[in-house]
This record gives sequence, structure tokens and C-alpha cells, in this order.
Amino acid sequence: MKPVPHATSLRRAPVQRRSAERLTRILDACAGLLDEVGYDGLSTRAVAQRAGVPIGSVYRFFGNKREMADALAQRNLERYVERVTERLDRARAGDWRAAMDAVLDEYLAMKRTAPGFSLVDFGNQIPVGCRHDEPNTRVSDRLTELLAGYLGRTPDTDLRRVFLVAVESADTLVQLAFRIDPEGDEAIIAETRELLRAYLARVLD
Repeated sequence: MKPVPHATSLRRAPVQRRSAERLTRILDACAGLLDEVGYDGLSTRAVAQRAGVPIGSVYRFFGNKREMADALAQRNLERYVERVTERLDRARAGDWRAAMDAVLDEYLAMKRTAPGFSLVDFGNQIPVGCRHDEPNTRVSDRLTELLAGYLGRTPDTDLRRVFLVAVESADTLVQLAFRIDPEGDEAIIAETRELLRAYLARVLD
């Protein structure tokens, strides 16, 4: 079963498998509709129809479409961390350049393929175009915990600050790459990779 958001993002957490599967269908429908009609055109009724569930099922979990988009963003983060972990399992332990590539490449893959991701990613673009600090801090915290073990480092304040700067920098440049080209401008992405390597080398080499 696909992961669902943490219970704190929901009005009511799914207990039974059937309820969890219904929540997954609702979020899948939300993601698909975001790509088709955008956030302004999104409605809880349209999501219920797309998911094939009664409108009451949507309101059982979410009070409005913003809460639904937030839950989708949380699910995106969980899937992102899972997929980065899978990439790291195939890489050589302790190789921070391979780890950085795994982090960046999976983000690019989700930008290109994950439904609804271009609008909500990890929660920092709703309302559309609005940037908030909290999601990037949440992403960098998760990556710090994940990568510290892989690199044999202590997830202390200094390492958290370094990864936060790296995440903020990469986020800004990747957004630029996708503004220039809907598939991500390869030259900007290459520059982003070099910038991250130069910045992280002073701490991780």
C-alpha cells in the first residue's frame, strides 16, 4: 500500500486498510487534478468524483482543499525520503558525492513525473507562487538524519545548517531550471550540481 500522511495532518487517521486505501485514492485524485486544473480550480467535490468516493469521505479526512494539498505534500516528502533511501542502498557507503547525486536526482525525477508535484512539492508553493521556509527546513532535517548515518557523521547543529543551506540553494536553482524549461534546463541543473559539490566539499571531504 502507498504511504499516507502522518495522522497529525488529518481530521481522522485511517485505522482499517479499506479506509487507508480510500485516503490514498483521494490524494491520488487530488494530485491528478492539480496538474489538470491547478490549485484554484481544485475542489473537494471534484476530488471525490475522481476518487470514486462520497464527498463525506473527503471531509472525513480534510476540512478543505488546502488541508488536502498539505497532506499530499507530506506524502510527497515521505515518498521522496523512501526513494532517496533506496538510491543510497545501491551506493557506496560514505560517498557523499553519490549521496548528493541521489538527493538531487530523486528530486528532479519527482519534479518530472510525480502528479501534482510541480504545484505543491513538499508544501512550499500553495498559494501558487508563495514560498515558505518551513518545508525546506523539514526536508533538510529529514535529509540530515538520513545522510548522517550514511556518511558516518553526527547530525549536530553545524551539519544541519550546512544541509539547510544546500537544500535552500538547490531548491531555488531547480525552480529556475524548470522555469526556463518545463523538463528542467540541463545546463542550470549541471551548474547546481557543481555548486553543491563545491559547497559541501569544504565540510564533507
